[in-house]
Amino acid sequence: MASMVMRVSDTAPKLEHKGYNRGLILGLTMAESMLLLVFCLLLVAAAMISAERNHRYEAERKLKDAEQRLVLLEKKQSEQAARIVQLQLKLISGDLSADDRATLEKEWRELVQARETLDSMSADGTKPEDLQELAKIADVLKQHGVDLAKAPDEVSKLLAGEGGGKGAHDWPPIINLDDAKKNYFQSGSAELTKTFERMLDTTISNEIASNLSLYDADIVEVIGHTDEQRVSRPSSNLDDTLIGAMDGKLPISAVEPADNAGLGLARAVAVANVLKANPKLKNVTILPMSAAQLILPGDTITAGQAGAVESRRRIEIRVRGRTTPVAVINDATASPVSVR
Repeated sequence: MASMVMRVSDTAPKLEHKGYNRGLILGLTMAESMLLLVFCLLLVAAAMISAERNHRYEAERKLKDAEQRLVLLEKKQSEQAARIVQLQLKLISGDLSADDRATLEKEWRELVQARETLDSMSADGTKPEDLQELAKIADVLKQHGVDLAKAPDEVSKLLAGEGGGKGAHDWPPIINLDDAKKNYFQSGSAELTKTFERMLDTTISNEIASNLSLYDADIVEVIGHTDEQRVSRPSSNLDDTLIGAMDGKLPISAVEPADNAGLGLARAVAVANVLKANPKLKNVTILPMSAAQLILPGDTITAGQAGAVESRRRIEIRVRGRTTPVAVINDATASPVSVR
C-alpha cells in the first residue's frame, strides 16, 4: 500500500510538468503570448490614430488658409465694388478728377478696340479655340527659337523644300478681298469703311510685306473689281481728280466715276493710298488698276450677270518683280524682262 502511494506521488509532478510544457509558444506561456499580441495591436492602433490625427491637423490648416484667402478676396471684392460705386457716382455727377477721367477714357477705348477686334475675328471665322491653338503653336515656336511674326515665311520654306520660299512655280499668291465677307465699300462709292482701313493697315499689310520678302518682289498691284450694276451718275470727273486723289491732294470722295471701270479704279486708288502710308511698304511701288465688271471670281470672263453680286465686288492684291524694256536688234518690239 505504501509502495502504491509512493508511485502516485512520484508520477503526479511529472504529469503536471508535461501539461505546463504544452502551453509554451516561443518560450512564452499562452497568457504571455496573448498579452504580447494585445500590446502589438495597441501599437498599431496608436500609429493609425497618430496618422489620422496628423491628417486632421493638415486638413484644418488648409481649411484655415482657405478661409483666410477667402476673407482677403471678399475684402478685395468689397473694395472694388466700393470703387466702382464711387466712380459711377462721380460719373453721374460729373465730379471726376482729371486722372480718373483719363483712366476711364483709356479703359473705355481699350474695351471698344477689344470688342471691334473680336467682332472682326468672328466675322473672319476665327473662334476662341483657334486662339488657344495658336498660343500652343507660338509656345512650340518659341521653344525652337522661331519668332511668331516670321513663322509663315519659315513654314513656307519648309513646305517648298527648296529653302527659297517658292513652291512648284514662281507665282506669289493673290490676296482676294471680296465684299461678301464684309461691307468694304458703300454701294457705288470708293470710300473705305473704318474696319477695312484697319485691316489694310495691319493684317493685310503684314501679309503683303511677307509676300514681297518671300518672292523678292517690289511691285504691288491693287486691282478693283465690280459687279454689273450700272453706276447712277451722268458724268465722270476722273480725268480731273484721279491723279490728285492718288497723290493725296484730294480725298477719294472727290472722285466721281460714271461707270464700273472708273469705280473699280477709284476703289483701287483708295486701297493703294492706305497701303502707301504703311511704313512696312515704304520702298514698294503700288499700282492701282481696274478690271471693271469683266472678270468673275475664279478668273473667268463674265457672260452677263445682272444685279448686285457682293462676291464680285472685290479687291485683288498681287506682288511681282519690276519689269524693264530690253532693247532688241532690228527695231523689234522690246520684251519685258522680270527683275528679281
